[in-house]
Amino acid sequence: MNNLRICGYKISGFLHIKIDRSTFHCNLFSINFDAMKITFIFLTSIFFSPSIFSQTMSTPFNKPPEWSKSAIWYQIFVERFYNADKKNDPTLANITVPTQMEPPADWSITPWTQNWFGQQEWERKLNKPFNETIQFRRYGGDLQGVINKLGYLQQLGVNAIFLNPINDAPSLHKYDARNYHHVDVNFGPDPEGDNRIIASENPADPATWQWTSADKLFLQLVDECHKRNMKIIMDYSWNHTGILFWAWQDIVKNQQQSPYKDWFDIRSFEDPTTPQSEFDYGGWLGNKSLPEIKKVDITTERKVGHPYEGNINEGAKEHQFAVAKRWLAPNGDISKGIDGFRLDVADQVGLGFWRDFRKHVRNIKPDTYLVGEIWWREWPDHLMDPVPYTQGDVFDAVMFYQAYRPARYFFAKTNMDHTAEQLQDSLKAQWNQLRFDNLQAMMNVSSSHDAPRLLSDFYNPNQYKFKATPNDDPAYKTGKPDAETYKRLQLYLVHLFTTVGAPQIWNGEEMGMWGADDPHDRKPLMWNEFQFEDESRNNYQPGETAFDKVTFNQEHFNWYKKLIDIRRHNPVLSLGKMDIVKAEGKKFGYVRFNDHEKIWVFFNLENAAQDFEVDAPGNYVDLLTGKKYNGKKQIPVASMGSVVLRKEK
Repeated sequence: MNNLRICGYKISGFLHIKIDRSTFHCNLFSINFDAMKITFIFLTSIFFSPSIFSQTMSTPFNKPPEWSKSAIWYQIFVERFYNADKKNDPTLANITVPTQMEPPADWSITPWTQNWFGQQEWERKLNKPFNETIQFRRYGGDLQGVINKLGYLQQLGVNAIFLNPINDAPSLHKYDARNYHHVDVNFGPDPEGDNRIIASENPADPATWQWTSADKLFLQLVDECHKRNMKIIMDYSWNHTGILFWAWQDIVKNQQQSPYKDWFDIRSFEDPTTPQSEFDYGGWLGNKSLPEIKKVDITTERKVGHPYEGNINEGAKEHQFAVAKRWLAPNGDISKGIDGFRLDVADQVGLGFWRDFRKHVRNIKPDTYLVGEIWWREWPDHLMDPVPYTQGDVFDAVMFYQAYRPARYFFAKTNMDHTAEQLQDSLKAQWNQLRFDNLQAMMNVSSSHDAPRLLSDFYNPNQYKFKATPNDDPAYKTGKPDAETYKRLQLYLVHLFTTVGAPQIWNGEEMGMWGADDPHDRKPLMWNEFQFEDESRNNYQPGETAFDKVTFNQEHFNWYKKLIDIRRHNPVLSLGKMDIVKAEGKKFGYVRFNDHEKIWVFFNLENAAQDFEVDAPGNYVDLLTGKKYNGKKQIPVASMGSVVLRKEK
């Protein structure tokens, strides 16, 4: 036998596999071995990587990878995470976008510990509103900062990292790609050298692509994550680029003669015989700074907030597929590559593209995890339906804001107060329409770069994501929340870490950070090693200015760590089924279970202590406090309290 194909891979080389009391699974076959030792020897011609072998056997094409069900996600916004290398801080040249983003000549890096609502001299001289100047700010976070803090994340208990875009781009958010196939030059150790490397390539030809110092540092980060048994995924927007994107710049220069003219949604080109500009194109939601990749083969209505059948231009698609392969299998080695992608504004791209993308990435690395951002059907009242995206042919999960919104209305004190019955109805409406595998793999997002921080979201009574900044509502509270807010959020966090689906933490939440919606959710992280200026808290309200101390909240961190420890040491919380057993007024309870064990979770948001009931008397321990309930069937829970009960063996 010269070669053998297993799950689509040609197995080659001299391979010796020893299997002892195990089960071998593959899409093509399943062989059980019990109390046996079997040796296979294949004489072939090409080296076979054991890492590929293990990957191919783990995940059927239409299922999420098993590892994603046990993930504790930590979302990192690199520019605001940690500045470990001052030598690579952004410069005016690297962040300027002509006609779109032009900071003043005296612009400079903002000190990490500055009062968020304070301003440097260059900001004050602009004499513009806070929200207009804040987009010019850079704090210098970089990939070395992420590497340096992996030990912190390990201590917290995180085992999966979701990086906001790190592709080369001038903005702080990086959704305006200048180059998809390179890491932002200011995230690596040699921005000037990296710019020279990028300039030497033909970006349309992957054969010419090189590895910049920033690229190499990112691959080092991937390697360091994998050494710690952490997964790591990247964030990309295949829907649009920035106006400095290399192919777009060629179109601007060469118009109809550009070989990339069909990559984008161009509506009209320049007429050289007229003095005015006729050049027009579509941008994401009308935003001209983010030119949209051209959509093709559309066979159903295309409407914001709704899935549609369609694809994107083949040339742009091939480029994006090459970029995905570059990061999944750098130099052809999937063991050195990332573990998946978060896909931005996924509803803007046709389902045909996403099906092809899934086939592409799963053919490269079968354990790849894909999570899509599908959010608003009609803002601010109706969220999108995740079902069309989670049937096994598109994504493994979505950013599951659909589960957070009703939970906020139950646990927080808002104008949209929900009873336990309403919470139950909302959750079941979502859960019952999803396949259980996908429900387990959902990324349970509560806050992010696009939403208020949890403490501020619980401190303010507004409808979710509606008038969630002081610009939209001057009464919106931007300061440090009160004690009741912390308590209510702690109860929600118990729910987040015991419910079905993978919990996600927006970087800094565990530190006790607060902040309104974008841009206030993107403050630099308040690391314990720094001493921050006091932050003004009544910036938009009348009265004398008051200030809050900005310090790392160790108690809040410890609560996160405790809950993560509970989830990781009790796999039934990640992999078990879930039944709601109590939904009455402000009393809510459920049980997580499998064939071997049960864990009961009860919440009491009533004004007085309440009794909850387990299915049989026994000896139970509250995993939150260590308190024991011996021989009990009735479990008392204090007002504004919760318990997580495991039966002692």
